[in-house]
Amino acid sequence: MKYVFHPEALTEYSEAVQYYAQQNINLGQKFIDEVESAVYRLRDSPKLYPTIDGDIRRCLTHKFPYAILYTIESDFILILAVMHCKQKPNYWKSRRQ
Repeated sequence: MKYVFHPEALTEYSEAVQYYAQQNINLGQKFIDEVESAVYRLRDSPKLYPTIDGDIRRCLTHKFPYAILYTIESDFILILAVMHCKQKPNYWKSRRQ
């Protein structure tokens, strides 16, 4: 299934990549690999992951404290957030429309 990032989700993803790359260039690439792995998992089995708020689902990354929050639309997956799990848990709710 096709997927699309909400513009703010893409921004927070990019900012997280920059943060980890500043710590260590290899860590930045590992973060990218981990998020991509999570996105591919949810793309292949979008209904596998639990709902957390209405129709919003959450797919956790394995090696970083991040979750991919998404909805299943009629012909694509909308990624609402690439969320750090220990910061501002409900900041993304305004992106639901």
